[in-house]
Amino acid sequence: MIQVLVAVIDGTTARFLTLEPAEFPEHESSPNLIEHKSLLNPVQEQQGKQLWANVKTGRNKGLGGQAHAYDDRRQQHVIEFERRFAQLIADEIIKLTQAKGIDKLLLVAEPQILGIMRETVVTLLSKNLQIQELAKDLCKLKPLEIHELLASKNLLPPRKRVSV
Repeated sequence: MIQVLVAVIDGTTARFLTLEPAEFPEHESSPNLIEHKSLLNPVQEQQGKQLWANVKTGRNKGLGGQAHAYDDRRQQHVIEFERRFAQLIADEIIKLTQAKGIDKLLLVAEPQILGIMRETVVTLLSKNLQIQELAKDLCKLKPLEIHELLASKNLLPPRKRVSV
């Protein structure tokens, strides 16, 4: 059986799951997605004043009470924070692919995160690793729901039900 790693990612969380056969296939449905690890984006957990000196963006009061608009380049900082999180994810993917002998990587992420992951991860991985992508946020789903959705899109083999 091909060893598959599924990385399900959104702006705050990355979950790493592998496709595992049942221990007793004659008595259990299989294969199953098993979650091995999850990472939290440390920057996304911070709120307001913990992250920014001024929580309101692009405004400054001048003399006489008039406001002046400016660009504080907050969006550039947010993208840099996402890149750093992507690097943490890439490091974890590399560890898991080497430790578990992964043949296929399935990246499932929000479209913007998926673009950043392409830049960060794909260049670091082995050329022998088959990589597939799905631009969708599935981080809030349970492993069984993720498996069913990915199987319906022919990205994973469907689970074989045990007949009773």
